[in-house]
Amino acid sequence: MTQPRAPRKPGKHLIIVESPHKAQTIARFLGDDYIVLSSKGHIRDLPPHRLGIDTEKGFQPEYVIPDASAKVVTGLRSAAKKTDEILLASDPDREGEAIAWHLREVLHDVAEGTPFRRIQYNEITPRAVRAALANPGDINMPRVDAQQARRLIDRIVGYKISPFIWRNIKGGSSAGRVQSVALRLVCERENEIAAFQPVPYWVLGVWLRKADGGAPFFARLVRINGQKAEVGSEEQASKILADLRTRSVNVASVGVREVTRHALPPFITSSLQRAASSVLGFTPGRTMSIAQKLYEGVDIGGTEGPVGLITYMRTDAPAVAREAQDAALDYITRKYGRDFRPEKPNFYRSGAKAQEAHEAIRPTDVLRTPASLANVLDSADLKLYDLIWRRFVASQMAPAVFRQRTVCFDAPPAPDNGAPAGGTDTYTFSATTTDVVFQGFLKVMELDIRKAVSMPDGKDVETAQDDDDEDVSAPLPELAEGERVAVDRIASDRKETKPPARYSEAMLIDTLEKNGIGRPSTYASIMETILKHNYVTRDRRTLVPTELGQQVVSVLVAKFPVLFDVGFTAEMETDLDKVESGSLAWTDLMNTFYTRFRGWLDASKDPPADPETVRQVLGLLDQVKEWTPAEKRGRHIYDDAHLAKSIAEQLAEGKRPVSRRQLAAIANMVWRYRSQIPDAAARLGDLGLEVAAKPENPDTPAETLEKLDLLLASELADGRRRFLTSLKNQAKSGRSLTQRQIAAVDGAFLAALPTLPDGNALATRFGISSDGKVPEPDSESPALLAALEGVTNWNPPVKRGRRTFDDHEFFASVKEQFARKGSLSDKQRAALRRMASRYGLTAAGKPAEGNGPDEF
Repeated sequence: MTQPRAPRKPGKHLIIVESPHKAQTIARFLGDDYIVLSSKGHIRDLPPHRLGIDTEKGFQPEYVIPDASAKVVTGLRSAAKKTDEILLASDPDREGEAIAWHLREVLHDVAEGTPFRRIQYNEITPRAVRAALANPGDINMPRVDAQQARRLIDRIVGYKISPFIWRNIKGGSSAGRVQSVALRLVCERENEIAAFQPVPYWVLGVWLRKADGGAPFFARLVRINGQKAEVGSEEQASKILADLRTRSVNVASVGVREVTRHALPPFITSSLQRAASSVLGFTPGRTMSIAQKLYEGVDIGGTEGPVGLITYMRTDAPAVAREAQDAALDYITRKYGRDFRPEKPNFYRSGAKAQEAHEAIRPTDVLRTPASLANVLDSADLKLYDLIWRRFVASQMAPAVFRQRTVCFDAPPAPDNGAPAGGTDTYTFSATTTDVVFQGFLKVMELDIRKAVSMPDGKDVETAQDDDDEDVSAPLPELAEGERVAVDRIASDRKETKPPARYSEAMLIDTLEKNGIGRPSTYASIMETILKHNYVTRDRRTLVPTELGQQVVSVLVAKFPVLFDVGFTAEMETDLDKVESGSLAWTDLMNTFYTRFRGWLDASKDPPADPETVRQVLGLLDQVKEWTPAEKRGRHIYDDAHLAKSIAEQLAEGKRPVSRRQLAAIANMVWRYRSQIPDAAARLGDLGLEVAAKPENPDTPAETLEKLDLLLASELADGRRRFLTSLKNQAKSGRSLTQRQIAAVDGAFLAALPTLPDGNALATRFGISSDGKVPEPDSESPALLAALEGVTNWNPPVKRGRRTFDDHEFFASVKEQFARKGSLSDKQRAALRRMASRYGLTAAGKPAEGNGPDEF
């Protein structure tokens, strides 16, 4: 019998959002007729410990309410019984649409007859929320289908592929459809860096002055006999330097052009994460956490209370609402003047895959300047808001205009100068200076002018990297064609081609976006996942794959080359977009994917072993009377007797074939127990199983085993003794120690060294210094330092961007470090080599052939 519904309080409307903070902000905008509650994110998901997808019946998912959401759901169901209308106000993207659908599915039985409405807004302000309430709609089911398809595909990949990682790699935790592709990019870049062979080249130039004096200016060698100057050997560089000492230099041409740099588009999710990483040093996760806070509402005091300061931060479209654009143009006119307002409003095109209904990330009110919030927001929040506010205002401003003057200089052969063969070449140098004609959008961006003018039009100047090879945009005197100039000094700098840079999080996000992989809501979680699983580490804002990460990628690419291919992953994103647009049914996408996926799974399986061979190897193990005791390492228990028994039972049952991998495991076991199995090597050889030649500890250094013996013979705490004993037993059974275990032994040995008998003798034998560090031989630094010791005329400091390069100060610093430590790093030695080259010195302290004092 149906229970009568509780009487409803007239005029009550239930609004459900994801975040409690967001609920508090919206509740302040509305009257008592509205109840605003939070779902605290998703209230349903696939079960945590099983697949939860019926692949035989249309991929029907099994959704469950997690324990953490049970109390929330109870409260929402209670509130739904007492309301006249339920307004689903989750975020305006796929995840938000799915949350709204799950809420309706869970609440509809207790809200029988109560209408469900979907409302969306791009900013949490009174105006935007009231406009959404005035125009409710329905749940966008194609968008829900797209989210559901992504969730099911990711679950299938994770559940079916992760076991390959567990079986093949110690410490491997999981695989993911998109995260593993991101990891693959990082690993492949690291492999490119490791394989890179640097090629030396020389950058040559001259410091010139007007014939009647004045400050020197630099001109770089750009052409030889009209062709691009490419100096690839010291011999060629020396020959050119010798030529130049016989030459006079004159002005060949003076060119003036006007350069225009247009305003940048306002931020989308990926560009915000890139800029925040490059400018502020924020990780993508931290950027999105702060942006979420700014979006959901900050109490700015006064009568307003909490209010959203920026628009929705998960977006891939740079569109701006006309109302916000008009407000920005009015602000620009009043603040900076009419000239800074463009003739026509600036509009920006979205990428091909962008969600056109979304807006860019911008301040909800342009009049809330960063300065006005300085006492409201904390430091990190204010920095990110400042970045968003400036980028938005700049996007609506007039372009910047520069006057760029480029002067070319010729150094032709001197007539009858008796120059050696080859001295007939003509050398052309170039120098450029840039003056600001009109600041335009740079007025609000407060950017380095040199950096801004050197970037391609429309490029993100915030994330531009300084390039040592760029010409310095220094002041040039007024010069006329044909004018002769004086050579102050000649500059020569040996450089080497550089390997591709490691990915930073910002660069990886940029690459994922350009390849159509992932979406705005996924970039931060991709970074966090590969870091959390210890597949990569951070090193000065760059991502470095760990040995574990490299192993995971090797297995995945070998077993599933298409599944974890960049192109296939991008194709999947395109198909999900088709589902969202309604042009592809989600079940059709699932069928197509799963058919291909099962084929990849079948192809990846190890071929079965010959049953008769397995039976004979197991027969050899029947002779073992004394098994090594079972051993627990981490979460795993290693038990030889149990493994042999389980494989024998598997063979007898015949339900599942014994794999070649299992056969190899028991064959290795026969070899380890050969003292109890007569003629083990010969018997294995007869079966075609050549394991006898395998060393007992292929990856364990002999000195590590010796350190283990020394440690176990000393006084140790019980816990440390148990750990080291387990390593000793592992080595005795023929299983090699991992790199992490070897490092643990080394660390324990260093810590115990002062207490060991004959510790000093042991330190000498193992090459350990008194401070516990293994010294690195450094025979090159003394010669380089001795050569530079003779320099008496050091070049003046040079400022590049925000950094100052001072040769003398650097030399003094590394000299002091060498005296203290006895060695320098590879980078420091490379810097000393470049410095010696700049000052025309060899390692012996003599001037190099044809070189003189220089500066570059």
